Amino acid sequence: MPSDPLFIIGTERSGSNLLRVILNSHPNIVIPHPPHIMRYFGPLEARYGDLSRHRNLRRLVDDVLRLVKAHIHPWSWIPKADDILQRSLMYPGRSGPELFSVYVAIHESLRERVRKQRWGCKSTFMIANVPRILQEWPNARLLWLFRDPRDVAASSRISIFSAFHPYYTAQLWTEQQQQGLTLEEAGVSLLRIRYEELAADPEGQIRRICEYLGEEFHPHMLEFFKGKEARASSSLAESWKNTSQPVNADGLERWRRDLSREEVLAVEGVAGETMERLGYVPDRSAADRAVKPGPLTRAGWWISDRWCWLKVQLRSLRKDRNVRLRWRRAQLMRGIRLGLALRAPS
Repeated sequence: MPSDPLFIIGTERSGSNLLRVILNSHPNIVIPHPPHIMRYFGPLEARYGDLSRHRNLRRLVDDVLRLVKAHIHPWSWIPKADDILQRSLMYPGRSGPELFSVYVAIHESLRERVRKQRWGCKSTFMIANVPRILQEWPNARLLWLFRDPRDVAASSRISIFSAFHPYYTAQLWTEQQQQGLTLEEAGVSLLRIRYEELAADPEGQIRRICEYLGEEFHPHMLEFFKGKEARASSSLAESWKNTSQPVNADGLERWRRDLSREEVLAVEGVAGETMERLGYVPDRSAADRAVKPGPLTRAGWWISDRWCWLKVQLRSLRKDRNVRLRWRRAQLMRGIRLGLALRAPS
């Protein structure tokens, strides 16, 4: 029997891809790079109509598999639509098949393909789907990975996959950590993983994670960076380059050198209270953080965010091998949204 799956939840730029390749190197676990199925198709699900009708479910399956095929971190194997269609019927929601059924079917198909006992998902945005996850698997393992939001902001400003100005990064970080705190308060079992502790003591933290998962620790997990998956990841995008290196603490407190005083205040003004709840000490006083930015300041941050976007796009053209894949994915999703908008649900 397969084991209940695991989910890495939290915020991007917090070491989630690093943790993914570490756990993927375990002999019982497969965690593919996520095509973010629930994130992309969640807002579109209702447009497919009644998914208990074969043609509607088939169209959804076909479109989701198109996304998987166009993924910016190519999968080595893509399941067949007929297989996913049949598997989707095995994981119905309250009223029949749903998007989550398709999402599960794809991961189960992959797990069987690679002959492992457990699959996992690194789409950190799945933190919003925890209630649905626990409905399917009450004993699912939830790894809540978080990092100092100032370091997240310093990393995000040069990443193609993030908001760029620290103010916007802090908004997303705060929203998602609040979701984690709310889940804890509701009694949901989460394993807190501080990126800083993972970087400072990789073996200790990986052993701790394995214990939570009910899996045996394997020393070769510390050499994840030598594996095929880690090398492939690091070669595709500059944002993933650290997956081919041992875990290290070089990126800790980079915000002290990379963020201006104004940017630090922008982060702490949004995230300060949540930071304190998670054990991070704000650098600015509560009085400073309480001063809200005015319209002109926010307008300047928006302009800065757009300017950073342009610079990062140009840098990506030179540095990233998967630029064309990102463009193809964007075109694909625009086409899918347009097709759904022109078609009445049935």
